[in-house]
Amino acid sequence: MQLHVTLTSPYARMARIMVLEKGLEDRVEIVEAQTRRPDSPYYEINPSGRVPCLVRDDGIGMEESAAICAYLDYLDGAPTFDPPPDEAGWEIRRLEAAARSMLDGVALWGREYLYRSENERSPTIIAHETERAKRMFDFFEAEIDSPALRGDFNMAQMTLACTVLLDYSRRGFEWRRDCPKLAAWADEMAERPSIEATTPPTAA
Repeated sequence: MQLHVTLTSPYARMARIMVLEKGLEDRVEIVEAQTRRPDSPYYEINPSGRVPCLVRDDGIGMEESAAICAYLDYLDGAPTFDPPPDEAGWEIRRLEAAARSMLDGVALWGREYLYRSENERSPTIIAHETERAKRMFDFFEAEIDSPALRGDFNMAQMTLACTVLLDYSRRGFEWRRDCPKLAAWADEMAERPSIEATTPPTAA
């Protein structure tokens, strides 16, 4: 199988983390995709141009990090990241959904800064996503002691880690001072081997 990624995408990072967590390095080849350029050959593999995209052994491609992570988790017939249908499992799903909402907003915010010239940026989007990010950092500062975020590694933790470990300095945003518990948690997560191994080579 081939997993098409960019090394700075937090969504692709989740899929790369799953490959390592499940010990699938010999089954899944990591391929760097060429995105955001006209006529990229990657668009023949995935017309949307988004990453990650997993091309399975049957030649069929699938995108969207949550779907790919679930597929890789079940590949060995012994899934460990699928939450059980009980109260603890729904807590994991609740916090995963919140973390993904946070990531989606931060990603939109980042695109305004990183891929648009200053005269093309939308002050409205930047202001809206800045305020959303502040609320979400405060939310997770209050939630960080939840057993779902302190127990066995799961999709809520993976999604939140890939969100808070982005380089916010490039967006002129500092959150660690106001969220010390979340900052300490992020530092612990950064030392997990699969997360450390997928650290972006440059700021995302």
